[in-house]
Amino acid sequence: MEMIKFDKALEIVIDTAFSTGTERIPFTESLDRVLAEPVTSDVDMPPFNKASVDGFAARRSDLHNELEIVETIPAGKVPEKSVGMNQCARIMTGAPVPEGADCVIMVEDTVVLPSGKLEFRGNNTKVNIAFKAEDIRNGDVVLEPGRIIRPQDIAVMAATGNTIISVSRMPRVGIISSGSELVEPDKKPGMSQIRNSNSFQLMAQSEKAGARARYYGIARDDEDATFKIVTEALAENDIILISGGVSMGDFDFVPTVLERAGIKILFSRVAVQPGKPTTFGIHKSSVAFGLPGNPVSAFMIFELLVRPLINKMMGHNYKVHELFLPMKDNYTRKAADRMAVIPVNLSDKGMVIPVEFHGSAHISAIPHSFGIIMLPAGSLTIGKGEIVRVRPI
Repeated sequence: MEMIKFDKALEIVIDTAFSTGTERIPFTESLDRVLAEPVTSDVDMPPFNKASVDGFAARRSDLHNELEIVETIPAGKVPEKSVGMNQCARIMTGAPVPEGADCVIMVEDTVVLPSGKLEFRGNNTKVNIAFKAEDIRNGDVVLEPGRIIRPQDIAVMAATGNTIISVSRMPRVGIISSGSELVEPDKKPGMSQIRNSNSFQLMAQSEKAGARARYYGIARDDEDATFKIVTEALAENDIILISGGVSMGDFDFVPTVLERAGIKILFSRVAVQPGKPTTFGIHKSSVAFGLPGNPVSAFMIFELLVRPLINKMMGHNYKVHELFLPMKDNYTRKAADRMAVIPVNLSDKGMVIPVEFHGSAHISAIPHSFGIIMLPAGSLTIGKGEIVRVRPI
């Protein structure tokens, strides 16, 4: 199967997305979930004309006169009297403005005279009233579906009476690492062995993306054993991620296993560096990625292909957030046959600096990177001062 461009690979992946469905949950448990239905308000906000400062509710036309204080209105109390000519009411922030008043004058602009009356000593006053329904009207849509719910969204839900909301179900992601050379992180590697870092990286990336991840262990370099784990994961998940076993070596038979498990392979090589030996296919009720075994490659392909798919499945209106910043120095690479994904940091002045990067096995380079930039196939250099798109990771 021929190598395809990255943009084509992303298009293929996104086109396979299916909905994970919805569920209703308490709004207090909805942080970082994807909202599935519009949230509407059952009240006007503010629900009444409300004082926005501590002071005195009065009539603007009377401010040059001495004013009789007719009552005190704390927050939570309904006014008992209206404000008539040359009258005012002491009022606290958040309290309902009484009938007749058209402004609230601030305490610091007033003096209570020995007679008990109020004198306004300011030159003018703002209205200082938050008017009924000026923020939200009863029935207004206050949150649109497709957004990832943030703490400030939860405040809006609470204020508008939405205590049970509809969210997208979290995609289930099954994660497998392939390779007899792997041992689990709690084991000391022997000669020719390495610790399995990919699975736990991919678990964390999946959960950060809003999915529910499950680890299925290490698949040894045995086709039947790998097939058994793959078929189990396919039956229980929406997406499976297998890292390793997708190159051209004698024991790299993951693509063969995927086909044997009933997966139709849509591509097996992508023109991206790192991440070329990436395989992707569809099953009757799930999709499968064969990711490179090198940890940086696996990390990058997840961010570039898997995360957008997870977001699409949940109906999230996903947009890549990029910063447009200048390069601090010239950058040159040796070959330009594939799109390059380059880890970078920022200088104190916000200029882009490629990090020291020894290749797709250089696992410690990524924790010290602010983001990545992409250099298209066919391009060898980026000039000093050239504006590049930085994607935070």
